[in-house]
Amino acid sequence: MTGLRARKKQQTHDALSEAAIALFLERGFDEVSVADIAAAADVSKPTLFKYFATKQDLVLHRFADHQHEAARVVQASTKPPAEALRDHFLDGLERRDPVTGLNDHPQVLAFYRLVFTTPALETRLTQFIASDQQALAEALGNNLRAEVTAACLFSVHQVLSRRNWQAMTSGLTADKYYPTARAEAVTAFKSLPT
Repeated sequence: MTGLRARKKQQTHDALSEAAIALFLERGFDEVSVADIAAAADVSKPTLFKYFATKQDLVLHRFADHQHEAARVVQASTKPPAEALRDHFLDGLERRDPVTGLNDHPQVLAFYRLVFTTPALETRLTQFIASDQQALAEALGNNLRAEVTAACLFSVHQVLSRRNWQAMTSGLTADKYYPTARAEAVTAFKSLPT
């Protein structure tokens, strides 16, 4: 069980991120200063930096529970990597997991619009993905073949997620687009080399 101190730390962490994201969505990422965020969360700037090293991290921490997820999925499965990750992605589509892009909740769409239209956040997301891709390559054997396989698998995930998100931003609902998203995922993962 988590102690009181750890719970309070987590609450502060989450409150800082929520305050920052609300300000970013309202005014734009580049228009909000660290001082603005600290004031909105009623903490000092040094306190904010104890929790988040950069402004970008205030946003992208929402992906933290997915950090190195592909590597974990592959390591926990007895299936070939592409099949394990395909099944994981299909499960995410069914659950409307935001990382699949198939989620039409207005707050999720606004969050992704913020990430995909802010160069500093896209750069940080690229770093996040590179770290995940490296972790997957290590899980696959950390050789040339593993690196190429990891790059292919991550490319498929990115293409599918982006296509799903674009469908959501065009006004389609997640439920209506689900059959297409599922069919595209099956096709895309089948196209990978074995």
